[in-house]
Amino acid sequence: MIVSKTPFRMSFVGGGTDLPGFYRAEMGAVVSTSIDKYMYIAVNRKFDERIRISYSRTEEVETPQQIEHPLVRHALDVAGIDGGVEIASMADIPSRGTGLGSSSAYTVGLLNALFAYRNQYASKETLARLACDIEIARCGEPIGKQDQYAAAYGGLNLIRFHPDDSVSVDPVICRPEVLAAFEASLLVFYTGRLRSAATVLSEQAGNMTANRPLLQRMVQLALDFKRELESGCLDAVGPILDENWRLKRQMADGISDGQIDEWYETGLAGGALGGKLLGAGRGGFLMFVAPPDRHVRLRRTLADLKPVTFRFDRTGAQIVFYQPMDIP
Repeated sequence: MIVSKTPFRMSFVGGGTDLPGFYRAEMGAVVSTSIDKYMYIAVNRKFDERIRISYSRTEEVETPQQIEHPLVRHALDVAGIDGGVEIASMADIPSRGTGLGSSSAYTVGLLNALFAYRNQYASKETLARLACDIEIARCGEPIGKQDQYAAAYGGLNLIRFHPDDSVSVDPVICRPEVLAAFEASLLVFYTGRLRSAATVLSEQAGNMTANRPLLQRMVQLALDFKRELESGCLDAVGPILDENWRLKRQMADGISDGQIDEWYETGLAGGALGGKLLGAGRGGFLMFVAPPDRHVRLRRTLADLKPVTFRFDRTGAQIVFYQPMDIP
């Protein structure tokens, strides 16, 4: 049996510049961190030659081509597995529509487990690149590349997307006390609203020409965000997040709505210095940055939302249980 463990992520600045309609003309950049909420994938040899997959539903089929779950179907093809396997998944939090990169965490974790099942090592770069290929090229999802790289590499990083389709992952290097203070300043609320990112991202892609000046500014904000953290200037982090969120809301009609705007402005009035809705928009988790002594007041002010504690993850995609076996 093989068990993989893959982190979800929080994206701070630059989301949308990882779409090919932008970065193939000029560099995109995102600052994000992996968090201590995980996707777990277990892969085991099945006693017969069939394939059994357990997720929100269960499939049992004869061949990979019969699998309805597109990520599993393509991942088995990429890994060169055509039968005799059982796959099960579970997650620490709701794994779809939360804005935490769950689909990419699933794809990266599945590839990691399948390669280990075949007794093959896959680097973090390989996992991220193949996950992008499956989700974007094979499945045709209108998404960018940040989630796959955040899940595979882990940690707090500036991820840059280059016109030649290559990706650079640069850790944000700052003093431990600065990183701890930044982590302690974050306050996250679950809105209780799940949504599909595809519609919002498709609209963003369609608006790429009009949105280009906004995205260019967001790339600069991502570079500024890394620089301010590395110099220990935490007072600048909140205003950068606030500007990035106000720019992002202009990119498509479905990113925010009256209720989300009300929650966000209530958070600012309650002492937050900035924030954003995680993911493509519409729902999921609402994040604020605020001095820790204001967190109690913010929780009272936003009492209709559920506070959730996230810690930073620094490990990225892992195999946490490995029992090698002979496979055909």
